[in-house]
Amino acid sequence: MRFWYKKVGLHWLLLPLSALFWLISQIRKALYQQGFLRSYRAPVPVIIVGNLTVGGNGKTPVVIWLVQQLQQQGLKVGVISRGYGSQSKIYPLLVNEHSDPILAGDEPVLIAKRTKVPVCISPNRQQAIELLLETQNIDVIISDDGLQHYKLQRDLEIVVIDGERQFGNGFLLPAGPLRELPTRLKQVDLIISNGKLCAYSDTLMQLKPQYAVNLKTGEKRAISDFIQGNAIAGIGNPTRFFTMLEQLGIVLKRTKAFQDHQAYSLAQLCKFDKNTPLFMTEKDAVKCVQFTQENWWAIPIEAQINITPQIQEFFAKLKNILSRAN
Repeated sequence: MRFWYKKVGLHWLLLPLSALFWLISQIRKALYQQGFLRSYRAPVPVIIVGNLTVGGNGKTPVVIWLVQQLQQQGLKVGVISRGYGSQSKIYPLLVNEHSDPILAGDEPVLIAKRTKVPVCISPNRQQAIELLLETQNIDVIISDDGLQHYKLQRDLEIVVIDGERQFGNGFLLPAGPLRELPTRLKQVDLIISNGKLCAYSDTLMQLKPQYAVNLKTGEKRAISDFIQGNAIAGIGNPTRFFTMLEQLGIVLKRTKAFQDHQAYSLAQLCKFDKNTPLFMTEKDAVKCVQFTQENWWAIPIEAQINITPQIQEFFAKLKNILSRAN
């Protein structure tokens, strides 16, 4: 919600609900930690990639980057996700690059497409892990989101922070965007800041566009070939995508921000000028393939993350965990 990132009076009215949210979440966390509520320990190491706030901080690019880093070390990786926005009637559900994003969710399909690793979605993350291990040979599980899902035990935790917006007004839900207080960061293994360093950062991530891909033909073109266009984005922070295009020298005639995980239809997008390129994120593009038009272009991005001593320490921890498991 926009007021989470602005100085307005509405959040003061919601503070009693935030206090209740904090109390319930703390009790629930303590019950899992003390063993009064049952949690699940997977037989292989589990890495959580999550955040403290609601909304898009750049978790999916980090998951893709982490998969690629682990693959370079010769590890077999599987990814689990709750599958936000998925409309499948069957869970757990194995996802691949050809899965219907309406059924499987946009981010799981994108991860499968970019990494070619097995992905499984389910609100019950234990079931997702068990299905992956039953059907695949896997050394490490990466959980896309789930930092606050204490029902799942984890070996390592990565938190992604939006370096610009950080924690908004600093309040917990619903008065602010926080799921947990920033003090939680003292307990995680790696903090990646997206776009801009902040006081909490262990390293900086920059999301770099590589080229534009035509959704109809698959043609790849340099972004510098484009002078102007229109743009849509159904992500947690659409403004970041629009600003990126403008910084690349594209004059945006019209932009349209949709809700995160928006399910698209041709009727929603056909109103844009057919003679002008329509740019969208990869996450949007996987949901538009069935009715794409010749002037629609996706902008793939790569996470460029600075290799710092903290990152080296993170991978050293994982190596020790794997050695103990074997």
